[in-house]
Amino acid sequence: MSTSSSPSSSSSSSPTPAEVYQQLLDVRVPTSVLLGTGTITVREALTLDHDSLVELTQSAGEDLLLDVNGVLIARGEVVVVEDGAALRITEIAPPPPPKAVE
Repeated sequence: MSTSSSPSSSSSSSPTPAEVYQQLLDVRVPTSVLLGTGTITVREALTLDHDSLVELTQSAGEDLLLDVNGVLIARGEVVVVEDGAALRITEIAPPPPPKAVE
């Protein structure tokens, strides 16, 4: 016995592009605020202790970087909100260049 779907049943089960888009808007992605970046050797990492200093490429007073899912999205400054901290956006980063299709 063969089974087949009627056209109306298969189309009603597939979400529309607008519905997929709405679902994507609620997906959580990793977000980081970066004070700066730098490099150290493995030897230096193994000797880190309380009060050790790691030099960063950013200067004091420069904006922090907002990284969303590995992509730089914006720059901003730290502000105090109640008992915590937040990032006030001061600049939206330009979009990254498109990736080459392989």
